[in-house]
Amino acid sequence: MAYELIHNENECKYEYHIDGHIAYITYDDQDGNMHLTHTIVPEELAGKGLARTLLEDVLEQIKKAGKKSVSKCSYIVKYEEKHPELSELFTK
Repeated sequence: MAYELIHNENECKYEYHIDGHIAYITYDDQDGNMHLTHTIVPEELAGKGLARTLLEDVLEQIKKAGKKSVSKCSYIVKYEEKHPELSELFTK
């Protein structure tokens, strides 16, 4: 299922608004690198692969902006480890 990715620049978040709930990834933009700090999926939306879909949409936006991602969240670190084919999207 496709969701609309909302870039909430005021709160440094990428968000999905679903059925009155917000799933989001927070970031800190440092020197052109997007430090992805937290991935939050409300319990009501858990178990549907939403974190992965959200992360992949965020990575696509970062790529389009010509930036790199820095994994600072345990979920994103594990995702990066499992997907070495996406290494060009990440930096240390």
